[in-house]
Amino acid sequence: MIRFRQTGFAVLFIFAVSQILSAQVRYDEQDFKAFKWDKFDFTKKKVTKEQLDELKYETYEGVEETNELAIVRGILFGKRGRIFTERPIQDYLEKQSWYRPNKNFKNSVLTPMERANLDLIRLAEAERHEAVQPGDLRLWVKTEIPADKICCGTAVDFQIMIAEIEAIHGKTFPEQEWLQKYFDERYWYKRSPKYSPAVLTDIERKNLESLSREKERFHKTAVSVGDLDKFQNVLLTEEMLEGVTLNDLRMIRFEFYARHGRRYTTPGFLREFEWRDWYKPIKDQSKVKLNKIEEQNVKLIERLEADWREYLATEEISTDLLDGLFVEDLRVLRNEIYARHGRIFKDKELQKYFSEQPWYKPNPEFKDEMLTEKEYKNLAAIREAEESSLSKFTVRQG
Repeated sequence: MIRFRQTGFAVLFIFAVSQILSAQVRYDEQDFKAFKWDKFDFTKKKVTKEQLDELKYETYEGVEETNELAIVRGILFGKRGRIFTERPIQDYLEKQSWYRPNKNFKNSVLTPMERANLDLIRLAEAERHEAVQPGDLRLWVKTEIPADKICCGTAVDFQIMIAEIEAIHGKTFPEQEWLQKYFDERYWYKRSPKYSPAVLTDIERKNLESLSREKERFHKTAVSVGDLDKFQNVLLTEEMLEGVTLNDLRMIRFEFYARHGRRYTTPGFLREFEWRDWYKPIKDQSKVKLNKIEEQNVKLIERLEADWREYLATEEISTDLLDGLFVEDLRVLRNEIYARHGRIFKDKELQKYFSEQPWYKPNPEFKDEMLTEKEYKNLAAIREAEESSLSKFTVRQG
């Protein structure tokens, strides 16, 4: 049984900062083409700081609006056929006649000159980031990260950044398959069987403490909405999902489909994905297919969702636990309390829903007096939450 934590401000904060980190990588096409970066030979020539300084990097209220550095990084990798999950970079590459995507791309094909150029590009990106991000920590090996730069990121982002400080020195992560896979795919990473924390400097230890403190402050879970690109080929575990709310479990489950192009039109669900740069609904929805790993992850989430619903129907709850749920969800939860006693519903949709649940046993003799004092309190809490909840069909303005 999954253990649950109450959430409040942290849930709203996570949603807000995840939007900040969803960089919409754009570029000035005319100026960008003028330099002919797609003609630059990264295998033989070294980019200069002056050339990188001329590339545009602009933000608006903390959100990246223009990042030509990312496009140059994409070109370097793209010449080798790398396929990006960062949609703006991949979209750019797919428009280039020279691009030949290679599903078998490996960082091992990169030459020392290409790696040196990538170092310059990535460090230039890190310098311009308003908040520290995964991939930036090599910039902070000898400098303490300012507190105002540790303010944003998903739960997985923080785990990666914390681990990155030691990964720079070759630390391996055998007990966290997804994390090991992540670092194995970084061009700069080299496993070191001799790694010891003793190599960490005082500054690196302070950075570890600062990142860990902020993660604990804002993220009480190991995985949050927006993190699922790390788990498309790696199994999730129940421990990773401990503390995730019912609403976020559902959104995480939907995210697996969204990453394959599932079209969401209901405003309440669409809001979660439409602003993310990787969300590209496909025309033929019959082609939205999960791989076997993703299917197993979805089954795990569905089981935990069922555990959540049972918890909300059988244990005394507070309105904090209902944060983020739509009024339609709350209506079903409220009636589930009755359904667990076998109530037969006049509403056809409710009756159909509960009839499909394995635990539902219709009881024609049901009476409200069968409810316990705890269940009456839960009904009141859910009704209170319904009064202030939005419909999933509501379109927010502004």
